[in-house]
Amino acid sequence: MNDMLISAPDLQRDLQGPNPPLLFDCRFELGNPQAGRAAYAQGHLPGAHYLHLDEDLSAPLHDAAGRFRGRHPLPTREEFAARLAARGWQQGRAVVAYDGSGGMFAVRLWWMLRWLGETSVRLLDGGFGAWPAAGLALQTDTPACSALRPPAQLPAPGMTTIDAAGLLAQLGRQLLVDARAPERYRGEVEPLDRQAGHIPGALNRPFALNLQPDGRFKPAAQLRAEWQALLGEAPGEVLHQCGSGVTACHNLFSQALAGLGEGRLYPGSWSEWCADPARPLARY
Repeated sequence: MNDMLISAPDLQRDLQGPNPPLLFDCRFELGNPQAGRAAYAQGHLPGAHYLHLDEDLSAPLHDAAGRFRGRHPLPTREEFAARLAARGWQQGRAVVAYDGSGGMFAVRLWWMLRWLGETSVRLLDGGFGAWPAAGLALQTDTPACSALRPPAQLPAPGMTTIDAAGLLAQLGRQLLVDARAPERYRGEVEPLDRQAGHIPGALNRPFALNLQPDGRFKPAAQLRAEWQALLGEAPGEVLHQCGSGVTACHNLFSQALAGLGEGRLYPGSWSEWCADPARPLARY
């Protein structure tokens, strides 16, 4: 297994070792924000802590000046580090994340830890379902929480972002990939945001294309071939967006897994972009 994914049997072995990884359950449903927490209470991997997309992996929707920042803005790196430290995280400790949606939400934690400068973070390949499928037991007890002090200083980010103004200046100059479903990208439907369509010039790669039918990630060589067919052989830095900066992380993970470098995230994504009528949009 590579340094980005881990199988259920290998995770069980590591959890029983002398330096077990910190385990996070990131299950969530956009249409029912409390569903993930309820599922966690019904059964989760041994020792896993729960992280809620809205409460733990995001910040308030508006900044101090009242500007809308998208449906899932990023907290500051310091705020996020403090949230993790309250659950026993410290710099350098290995982390494994999972969800029940093919990594749709766990990748947000992967990206945010890389953003903190961490490198030892993996996804459970196949997600929550891979654990019972391997014959391994779940638990319902909430693990003891040993809160630690957050780091006094964070290293340089391992992943970087671009804001709306920066993206506007780069339109047509840099590759941009939209991770949303094709019908949303084309502007045929829009169930979540204020306007339908996409950012002009964006290419569409729905994040679900990164997965095999069983919910595991496709092999790295297959992903590499698919990404190169979309972007070209040497794409350079790629910008990534989706609806609210969550599933774009799935494409960022996939691109890195394919060995094609680490792109850059537009956290506000379509939800922030389309909220300003002065910004251009496209439909087709």
